[in-house]
Amino acid sequence: MPESSIVVRPEPAGTPSRRLQAAGLAHATTVFEQLAATVPLPPAPRPIVVADYGAATGYNSLLPIGAAIAAFRRRTRPDHAVLVTHTDLPDNDFTALFRTLADDPDSYTRKDAASFPSAIGRSFYAQILPSQSVNLGWTSWATMWLRPPAEELPEFDDHVHVDHSDDAAARQEYLRRAAQDWHDFLAFRGRELAPGGKLLVLTAGVDAAGRSGYQPVLDAIVTVLDEQVREGFLSRDELARMTIPVLGRSEKELRAPFAPAGRFEALTIEQLEVFDAEDRFWSRYQLDRDAGALGTQWATFTSAAIFPTLAAALASRPGDPRAAEFVQRLEAGVAARLANSPQQVQIPLALVVLAKRAG
Repeated sequence: MPESSIVVRPEPAGTPSRRLQAAGLAHATTVFEQLAATVPLPPAPRPIVVADYGAATGYNSLLPIGAAIAAFRRRTRPDHAVLVTHTDLPDNDFTALFRTLADDPDSYTRKDAASFPSAIGRSFYAQILPSQSVNLGWTSWATMWLRPPAEELPEFDDHVHVDHSDDAAARQEYLRRAAQDWHDFLAFRGRELAPGGKLLVLTAGVDAAGRSGYQPVLDAIVTVLDEQVREGFLSRDELARMTIPVLGRSEKELRAPFAPAGRFEALTIEQLEVFDAEDRFWSRYQLDRDAGALGTQWATFTSAAIFPTLAAALASRPGDPRAAEFVQRLEAGVAARLANSPQQVQIPLALVVLAKRAG
């Protein structure tokens, strides 16, 4: 999940955020299982090593890693150890991660006795695991978050997301930071993957028309924040600091480190797709026509994923006494606006499969 100490991860079990993310995860899980069926495996007793980069509390990793282990078992003995290493920043809630692994019915630890979970608290913008040790890697919804500290990013006061700002200088700096982050993430994964190893990246995308999606939700957030300023609940300076440090990438941007030879740090792109994931909240709305539920589901998802980041910009940070009320008011306002004007939300995603040269 996000490589940022100020961001709350959008992963609670059984919430709309998990159901929404599952729309993008289903296809990625199928691809990941296919990779597990063909990637070179070390001979026993050496363990098969799976890395989960940006794990948060683990919910987005359970099904894909479980599918990969099932694919391994069709190729190996049932006692061939699988070492799964979940990584995130040191301040991640690793207690919640291990509770998920122990208690969630989808957990691979409940289905495979020879799988062994572990965790490392270190940014994936550094080397996390020994060189040439990882056979198969997974990361979802993590590389779209720009590397902290967010305070170094330029401010812009006309929107909460730089893609919708008229500040050309701010957009250029965000793009530069995103390009550097992608370059560095790839460089360290290139060291960690074993020869023939593969890594699947699921992240926010930008479609061929340059659209990064989420327009109705982002516009609703801006409208409610402007109302809070007019009401005197927020200051104009606080609003100017409220930005979402997330950026999707286009196919061209994802391929850039590999130009011109098509190889970077012994890695090649084996598969790259940019596609629109299903807006499952909208699909349900088309069946039940419950605009209130549609607004609430999107507001709940966005509240878990984004609003704590915005609350961190309040004047008395950290621990501003208005933070809880700010999030509650923002969630209620966004829910009301989306319910009043039901719209399908575009969710552009990018799926990248990276392969390391064998031998």
